[in-house]
Amino acid sequence: MAVGLLLLVRLWRRSSRLSQALGTRPRHRGWKLMLRVLAAALLLGAALGPSLGVSQRPVRTAGKDVWLLVDVSRSMDAPDVAPTRLLRAQAELQELVSQFPADRLGLVVFGAEAVVQCPLTYDQEAIQVFISTLQTNLLPPGPTTLRAPLELVLSRLTPAPGPASVVVPRATAVVVVSDGEDFGENLEPVLRTLGRTGARVYAVGVGTAAGTNLPKAGGGFLKDIHGQLVLSRLHEASLLQLAAQTGGQYVELNNQQNGFEPLLRALQTMPGAAEQVRTVAVADNRYRYPLASALLLLALDVVLTVTIIRP
Repeated sequence: MAVGLLLLVRLWRRSSRLSQALGTRPRHRGWKLMLRVLAAALLLGAALGPSLGVSQRPVRTAGKDVWLLVDVSRSMDAPDVAPTRLLRAQAELQELVSQFPADRLGLVVFGAEAVVQCPLTYDQEAIQVFISTLQTNLLPPGPTTLRAPLELVLSRLTPAPGPASVVVPRATAVVVVSDGEDFGENLEPVLRTLGRTGARVYAVGVGTAAGTNLPKAGGGFLKDIHGQLVLSRLHEASLLQLAAQTGGQYVELNNQQNGFEPLLRALQTMPGAAEQVRTVAVADNRYRYPLASALLLLALDVVLTVTIIRP
């Protein structure tokens, strides 16, 4: 725009000097100049992309659904993984979430029961907020069960009955972050059903085999009903079962190993990501109108000639 104005000013001065040298007066320059200035302004407006109104447009995406199942039972306060099992898992989960901008993520917390903390969403910031607020007092105390969160996710994978339901198939990964302490029922039935849906379970074992005592909020360590110190250890068996029966993967998270790095690679290369059509609101770009007007004015500038200097 600035270059165009400079060229117009230069042309105006040249024609003025020429008319002075010939002893004549320049004619009909005003409307010609205004024609060019207006065309330049319209071109600038078209380049800025003026928007008016909003329309719904289909957008095709190729992604997956990633469910994050996080253990928030009392044992996740154990400090055998610094600073605690849950705090370390939170930090790694937030980093993992940032690596999936085109995928839907959901968050389930579990202990004695399971609750959907955040449904599947493309909003990374929302998931990050929910992860940052995880605590071991979110759910009522009681024996931890791994079956409840898996059944909760399974209910979200199963389409609602009825001819009107239209389900677009999507690759699904279930990431279970836990120390593996499970006092629930047999996992075989729910794992078989999950396997039939095509979902893969990736288990992250947080803790150490040696374990540690559980600290109390007011100081000291937690004791059982017999007055003995409670020792919390990593139980790998149930977590290995989750991964093995669904074609997933088991990794560890402790002070020596960070299993989230291979987990991230496995999730990113997980096959079967299905294409989905999403409808999004898009602002209507009206650049065509100022562009067409500018081109019309430029065409008139070329076609219509005037006598600038008459002898």
